[in-house]
Amino acid sequence: MKHVIIPDAPGCVRRLPFYLAAEEWVARNLPRGEYFFTWVVDSTVIFGRNQLIDAEVDLEYCRAHGIQTYRRRSGGGCVFADRDNIMISYITWRTDIGPTFARYTEIVARMLRKLGLDASSSGRNDVLIGNRKVSGNAFYHLPGRSIAHGTMLYSTNVEHMLHAITPSRSKLESKQVQSVASHITTIKEHLPELSFDHFRAHIINEICDEEPVTLTSEQIAEIEQTEQEYYRHEWIFGRKGVAAKGRRRIDGVGEFTADVDCDSDGRIRRVNLGGDFFLLSDLDSGLLDRLRGASLTRRGLEEALGDTDAGRVIHGLTNEQLIELIINS
Repeated sequence: MKHVIIPDAPGCVRRLPFYLAAEEWVARNLPRGEYFFTWVVDSTVIFGRNQLIDAEVDLEYCRAHGIQTYRRRSGGGCVFADRDNIMISYITWRTDIGPTFARYTEIVARMLRKLGLDASSSGRNDVLIGNRKVSGNAFYHLPGRSIAHGTMLYSTNVEHMLHAITPSRSKLESKQVQSVASHITTIKEHLPELSFDHFRAHIINEICDEEPVTLTSEQIAEIEQTEQEYYRHEWIFGRKGVAAKGRRRIDGVGEFTADVDCDSDGRIRRVNLGGDFFLLSDLDSGLLDRLRGASLTRRGLEEALGDTDAGRVIHGLTNEQLIELIINS
């Protein structure tokens, strides 16, 4: 795996969208292979592509404490990052999502075990030390490529994490914890003598084993152009859906809200899904557009879906689960 070096002035910390754009640039422009880089941002909440910001983020708290909020292109749930958190990005030409994502989280866990930590990959997207999360991750596709990225908690401002993100009670109960604080851990808690810089160097040295790639100033300028897309108001706030009280959790798949609009004959005009699930392809063209005009009945939905496999669009979701979700919305 090759380490991608992003030249910056000493002490420079860019805003999060730059690094999301850098992942896209690497995936679209560098030769076939596997690439990895780390990055750090000021206090930021990053929410998933299909999440409803009003339901997931305490915007008033974030504004009062100077916490930035941005939407990413991958699915999954909200995460909080600050300068004590190391963000990690993995870009690969592998496209078999299940094995690719499992391989990525295991690489991260193995890197931690090299430090003597009891680390393992678990569930859909977590890396654990013992039974507490130290890293949460998400992924998404570009044509012929996969991007995985996540957090690595060297340390963090737990107060901000607890108040900036508003996870539902069902999500906490599904993980059998009473609070966010009881579910997470940090590297510093286990290895207080290990400095931030040495830990970051350890990550890169253990994961990257090929000659590094240093981006040029021209390439950085191209990334900065793509970066601007992440600042559009429509991208950050445009996702609409039902209120948080309409949430439903499907074990092993994620949390959902469903907003179904029907005409007077009970036929579907529009379906909108929000939540922290993982997308494998475009949600509307791959799945939801097929439901337009269908009768809001089990048989009507089954006929509209036909031979469509919901699991090819939303990781782990069955057609039956999708139908139940829509009917009970």
